[in-house]
Amino acid sequence: MDNVTGLTRGGKTWIAEFVTDLDQKKCIGCGRCYKVCTRDVFELIERTEAPEFEDEDLDEDNAIMALKDPLDCTGCGACGRVCPKGCLTHAPMPLAA
Repeated sequence: MDNVTGLTRGGKTWIAEFVTDLDQKKCIGCGRCYKVCTRDVFELIERTEAPEFEDEDLDEDNAIMALKDPLDCTGCGACGRVCPKGCLTHAPMPLAA
């Protein structure tokens, strides 16, 4: 099955990789992914609102990132390149039939 692809300005084939997951346990809430994203894919939430932390007793309410609208991702990969903790997972998307 073919994936969503594009062409670079130089004419090389480029396979878009779209954000599929954000590991909130690794996230430090720096906001770099949010700042670099040209779409509305991320949002800042309180750590206590994240499902990964619902059973934990947290001393303070630190903010972390969450995926707000991952279907609006354009597959540029900029968020993954700026994340200092490697929190984001990307994958190519198959072409719809």
